[in-house]
Amino acid sequence: MLYTALIFGLLSSFHCIGMCGPIAMMIPVDRNNAAKRVFQLFLYHLGRLTAYGMLGLFFGILGKGLFLAGFQQQLSILVGVLMILFVIIPEKKMAQYNFSKPIYKLISKVKSHLGAQFKKKTFDALFTIGLLNGFLPCGMVYAALFGAIAMQNEWLGASYMILFGIGTIPMMSAVVLISNFITVPVRNKIQKFIPIMVIIIGGLFIIRGMGLDIPYISPKTTNLIVQANPDCH
Repeated sequence: MLYTALIFGLLSSFHCIGMCGPIAMMIPVDRNNAAKRVFQLFLYHLGRLTAYGMLGLFFGILGKGLFLAGFQQQLSILVGVLMILFVIIPEKKMAQYNFSKPIYKLISKVKSHLGAQFKKKTFDALFTIGLLNGFLPCGMVYAALFGAIAMQNEWLGASYMILFGIGTIPMMSAVVLISNFITVPVRNKIQKFIPIMVIIIGGLFIIRGMGLDIPYISPKTTNLIVQANPDCH
């Protein structure tokens, strides 16, 4: 299921342009030195991937706990259902249950520290900007974290989120390097595919949890359940 993270990241990047694009365009990169600018962008993206990896590691640990408790099938189905609900429930309705509210003070501190980093032009500041940017509330990141939980392993969870982040790099880099590279109408048309892709990924997680004995997609039930003895024939 790791490949779905990269695809999801690629499509989500069109959403990221609207949400994180302004932050990316404010990055204090060198506009006169192309090589230096590319390295500065690398540091920014490395910071984002580090944040996503840390989040994936944490949620992967949660998923591993449920896996060891024997809830791996139910977890995969639940994650798929949550992903689908995430895109079919109206955005205004979802806003009433903003996941960032319980940690609003922490988010405010992150934003404040992020603003201070823009005043610097050092390499460590660029990494920090990316790191803090990765921790800001984002609906697409929330959806990806569902996938990290379903990986049922801390390292696979981290890998899922890192691949998601890698998928966003091309478009986020283009925002910095090229202005007005894509028109708003075109971007809006592409964004319509994001819910469809999330539903497809959610469906794959549901099928995976059903244990339909489909190679690589839905392993049979006995292979998903933790057992004292191996299932040998």
